[in-house]
Amino acid sequence: MFGIDSSELAIIALVALLVIGPKDLPRVMRSVGNWIAKGRAMTRHVRSGFDTMMREAEMEEMQKLWAAQNEAIMKSTALDNSWAEPAFDSGEPLPPPLEPDPLPSLAGPVPAEPAPAPSPPKPRQRRAKAAPAPEISDKAPRKRRTKSAAE
Repeated sequence: MFGIDSSELAIIALVALLVIGPKDLPRVMRSVGNWIAKGRAMTRHVRSGFDTMMREAEMEEMQKLWAAQNEAIMKSTALDNSWAEPAFDSGEPLPPPLEPDPLPSLAGPVPAEPAPAPSPPKPRQRRAKAAPAPEISDKAPRKRRTKSAAE
């Protein structure tokens, strides 16, 4: 950005370390970073304001150009009101609209006998549940120790 080589940057860092000292160097670098951030933010703000002014000026010029072109188009294609009149007028009234065709009957033929009622569903038979198998253990039951026996 400023044409500083890496060797020049190393010399600047070494001088800053010697002059400022290792104790205060982080605080100084933080404040330098804050100043740089503020400078960039101000530059960005000025640039965006300038860009906005340029866009507004361009829009005004374009609106003037569009208005002139629109006026020229309107003059070159001057319309009369002939399009608003009917194309054919015999003086006779229009015929009534056609009646719609009736829908075919959807009922169909009537059955002679009613259909037999469906048979009721068969009840399900439940299976008998098998009794759980008793647990068999080869180990003898353990005796519990109580407080009185432990003392």
